Amino acid sequence: MTKRMRLRTLLFGGIITLLFLILISRIYYFQVLGGGNYYEMAKQRWSTSDVLTAKRGSILDRDGNVLAMDTIAYNISVNPKVIHAEGIEDMVVEGLYSILGGKESDIREVVTAANKSGEYYMQRELRKSGWEIEKAKADEIKQLKDQIKAYLRDKDVGTDDGIIIVETQKRYYPSGLASQLVGYVSLDQENMSGVEAFYNDKLSGEDGYIRYEKDGQQVQLAKGDVDYKPAENGDDVKLTIDSEIQNIVEEALRDVMNKYHPKSATAIAADPNTMEILAMANMPDFDPNAYWKSDYSSYYNHAIYSLYEPGSTFKIATLAAAVDQGLFDPNELYKSGSIKVPGDPKPISDYNNGKGWGTISFLDGLKRSSNVAFVKLGYEKLGKDKLFDYFNRFGFGQKTGIDLGNEPTGTIHVQYNRDIAATTFGQGVLVTPIQQVAAVAAVANGGKLYKPLIVKSITDPTTKTTTVVEPQLVRQVISESASKQVSLYLEQVVSDQEIGSGRNAYVEGYRVAGKTGTAQKVINGVYSPDKFFVSFIGYAPVDNPKIVIYIAIDEPDDPDAGGGSAAAPVFKEIVLKSLRKMGVAPNYPIDDSSENKEVSVEVPKATEVSVAQARGIMKNATLNVEVVGKGDTVLQQVPEAGSKVHPTQKIYLITEKQEQLDVPDLTGLSLRDALELTALTGARLVPEGTGYVTSQTEEMVNNERIVKVTLSPPAGSDQAVEQEGAADANSDSEEGSSPDNGDSESEAGAGSSGDQALTKQ
Repeated sequence: MTKRMRLRTLLFGGIITLLFLILISRIYYFQVLGGGNYYEMAKQRWSTSDVLTAKRGSILDRDGNVLAMDTIAYNISVNPKVIHAEGIEDMVVEGLYSILGGKESDIREVVTAANKSGEYYMQRELRKSGWEIEKAKADEIKQLKDQIKAYLRDKDVGTDDGIIIVETQKRYYPSGLASQLVGYVSLDQENMSGVEAFYNDKLSGEDGYIRYEKDGQQVQLAKGDVDYKPAENGDDVKLTIDSEIQNIVEEALRDVMNKYHPKSATAIAADPNTMEILAMANMPDFDPNAYWKSDYSSYYNHAIYSLYEPGSTFKIATLAAAVDQGLFDPNELYKSGSIKVPGDPKPISDYNNGKGWGTISFLDGLKRSSNVAFVKLGYEKLGKDKLFDYFNRFGFGQKTGIDLGNEPTGTIHVQYNRDIAATTFGQGVLVTPIQQVAAVAAVANGGKLYKPLIVKSITDPTTKTTTVVEPQLVRQVISESASKQVSLYLEQVVSDQEIGSGRNAYVEGYRVAGKTGTAQKVINGVYSPDKFFVSFIGYAPVDNPKIVIYIAIDEPDDPDAGGGSAAAPVFKEIVLKSLRKMGVAPNYPIDDSSENKEVSVEVPKATEVSVAQARGIMKNATLNVEVVGKGDTVLQQVPEAGSKVHPTQKIYLITEKQEQLDVPDLTGLSLRDALELTALTGARLVPEGTGYVTSQTEEMVNNERIVKVTLSPPAGSDQAVEQEGAADANSDSEEGSSPDNGDSESEAGAGSSGDQALTKQ
């Protein structure tokens, strides 16, 4: 018995010992051999992570006004399983529908969503109406949630309402301007267009994260490990666009759509000296805040991507080439009407069915937009090789390089002699609007072709480093002297109110150059007799161009609408308002007896009010102001209230007494206004010349402030013409023996012709 008990004890003890050894080995295995792995697994269960969403960079206009930005929004989801369990489907559907709108059936479909086996989903998103909603609606939904929870508490069945609100960010476009240029970002961030798409890498930034350890109550451990990477916000992109000019352009195009009901209307405004795009618009446009409500065709940027036969606006390139080669004599005569090209039995005719205007000068041919004149200039005088070399130098048939991608090159179709001749007046040529603007800007600015720019600078919000985009010269296309001559000729297309095809673009007070275009559209391979693409392109002021503007109207419903009758008046409206906004002084005074009374503005009273109020008064009158002094209240104004002034003339607001004032910039003022303003500062004005102030200097003489100003008559005035004529006469008498006298006379003759046309006005 004792022996048996001993055996049992030994057996039991052995088993216990074995189990103990197994336990020790397992502990050793888990704690020592595999401890590191299990510790990492445990840490993963303790830890959590949150995504730190990067803020997308803003898109700004040239003055810093926001065109696109990220803002807080809210996404709405529902839990169909909870909603069904609580029996509150109707309450949720009706409540969400009353707040979000849309279709009640769509909301009900989401709220009652179930899989094929009939099991309700635990989360479904309200994408159609509850995605990226504003705070006001989110607050209403929070109130709805509280109402449902109160209802559930009263029934004592729970408090989960099944509605989920998640804070997020959405893209917001405050003004909605330049929608095709700025573009949009879709709700799912997958689709985008315009600048938003092309500069996505710069704008999007990079998300960050934070990982930390938590306890069973989901509270962060005070001494736990933390892994943190901050979000890197996207860069801010400042465009060259001027919001005020953009708005002017868009409003003008809306009027075009209402009046002519075309397929589309397009406009581009640019600084010809840098090719910075000041405005770019297409109608119909779309609201980037609700892009899904518009037809896809509204997203299309015709200014960059559409190819058109330009018609007579293309004649500018032929004219510039002929002038640059010394082949354009404005006084040379030719027979208008029609002309035959070798190898083609059908003559090329002027637009008035080949009737022409008899024997006229080439300058009159330009004013009347004679096709025959340009066939003679381009086909006969320049020849194919030189003509096409200039087309190439102007950038036709090539991408301009504007930063929006997928830009077409355009084409010039040439097979027969007639094709070559037709290109001289813009037929058989396919170009984009942006190509034409860049080419005409080169004519305006002294012959320099620039790459079009839409971005002015890019700023890193973290480092505050700004990269400025400088103008990019492509090539010198024509000489500076040729550029000036072409501008004088194109000015007469506008200023000649009898035969100038662009006379409807004339802006009183300014020297404007431009050219009309009315092109038959090709329908099913043939030129349509009743469908046209009408356009106008021009720039101002001629002597110092500040803006070049292109207007295009595709298929206006008025059979009489042409480049001169439909597009030129739109150009006139835009150029006047834009120059007014830019503060560009007129070239010569307004004729009070002129029919163009709309360019004269009566100065309102803005004295005895605060500077801010005075600014507002003048802004409502579309007048520019300059505050003289550092006071808070306007004591005097120059010119005085009730005066008639050009819309671009500055109004000076005097805010301090005489002894405290500095002499402001007097440039552009008449002698009378300059005298009055100088007297207000206690200085004495010493004028030289007549007309308007062009420069000033200030000095102290015997303790008296003396302001010396140089005045010049406005360009185009009788005084200016007389002075220029006298200068030309002196030049001719002094340089009569010069070997280059022939060229000098040719240029002087052209300039004189231009001045005569201006004097006529």
